[in-house]
Amino acid sequence: MKRSEEDEFREFVEIRMDRWRRAAYLLCHDWHMADDLVGTVVGKLYENWRRVSAADNPDAYAQRVLTRSWIDENRRPWRREYPAEDVPDPGWSPPDQVADREQLIALLSRLGRRQRAVVVLRFYFDHSVEETAELLGVTTGTVKSQSARALEALRALSYATRRHQ
Repeated sequence: MKRSEEDEFREFVEIRMDRWRRAAYLLCHDWHMADDLVGTVVGKLYENWRRVSAADNPDAYAQRVLTRSWIDENRRPWRREYPAEDVPDPGWSPPDQVADREQLIALLSRLGRRQRAVVVLRFYFDHSVEETAELLGVTTGTVKSQSARALEALRALSYATRRHQ
């Protein structure tokens, strides 16, 4: 890789690192695993930087790598999900932090993996149905149905949580 390409790569990664880390955390609910996923993403992007930089949308390419890396990691037999209560406080506040972050994370953790990925891509990253389908390698119908089911589940869980408080 040429020096100019390395500089371009470093700048690309530096600008997006915090967002990738937060997105990875929303997917996996574990700061350590989120850091591992981001490291994997950075390595894969570096290996394929010429292809990434030539892509129509390098951000979407990187988000696809992040999402697929998380899905692949969850296929490993030694991985399991942790309840939201066991997630350690990272000790920092992201600039776009949601006021009721703990409730959001607890609600997201109750969704299935595919529904969680759809919700994060559609509503955190603000991707279209088509972009989300492409990133996950599923049909647009699957994205629509998973979105609808996930939102319905989140509404029900949110209502139940508020009712018991």
